[in-house]
Amino acid sequence: MKPVQLSSSKTKKRKPKPTFLKKNGLTLVFTLLFLISLVGQFFSGFQEHNNELADNGQPHITMSKYLTSGHFIQATFENWESEFLQMTLFVVLTIFLYQKGSSESKSMEESEEVDREPSPKRKGAPWPVRKGGSVLSVYKHSLSIVLGLLFLLSFIAHFYGSLKNFNEECLIHGQPAVNASSYLTNSKFWFESFQNWQSEFLSVVAIVACSIFFRQKGSPQSKPVDAPNSETGE
Repeated sequence: MKPVQLSSSKTKKRKPKPTFLKKNGLTLVFTLLFLISLVGQFFSGFQEHNNELADNGQPHITMSKYLTSGHFIQATFENWESEFLQMTLFVVLTIFLYQKGSSESKSMEESEEVDREPSPKRKGAPWPVRKGGSVLSVYKHSLSIVLGLLFLLSFIAHFYGSLKNFNEECLIHGQPAVNASSYLTNSKFWFESFQNWQSEFLSVVAIVACSIFFRQKGSPQSKPVDAPNSETGE
C-alpha cells in the first residue's frame, strides 16, 4: 500500500539579504554628490580666480597652488562651517525645544525612545554602553560633541582661508597685510559667516514648519500621509 503523500504548504520566500550598496545607499549617494560638487567648485573657482588675477594684471596660478590658496580654502570651509553649526544646534535644541505637528520634533505628550537610559543588556549595544561609567557619559553626548568639533575646525579653517585670501588681495593692490587678531573683527570675515548661517537657519525653519502640513510618502523625514497636522513626530 502506497503511503499517503501530504501536500506541502507553500514555503515563504525569503527576501535576499541587502547588498552593501543597499545598506549604505544614502551615505554613498550623498558622498558622491559631495565629491562631484567639490570638484565642480574647484575647477570653476580656479577659473574664476585666474580671471580675477588677469583683471588685476597678475599671472595665472597653477591648480596645485590654487588648492592651497585663500580663495579656495575660504570658499570651501565657510560653507562647511555653516552646515556643521546648523546640525549641531539642531541636534542640541531638539532635546528640549518642540514644534507641535512637526515630524522633526519630539512629542510633548508621550515619552520618546531616545530619552530612555541606555541598557548594556540590549542586544548589539555599542561598546561604550557596555563599558559604562565616564565612557558612557561622553558617548551619550557624542553626536553633538563631534558635530560641535567639526564646526569649530571648519570655523578655524574658514578664518585662516579668509585671512589668507584677504592678504593676497591686499598684496595685489599694494596694500599692507593684516594680522589674525585685527582680521577677527573685520566685517568681510563676519559677512562671509552670517550670509551662510542665515540660509542654514532658514532651511531648518522650512523643514520644521513644512513637515507640519506637507507629506512625502516613504520618507522618514515626513509624517505618514494620513497623519493629522496636529500629530507630532514621524
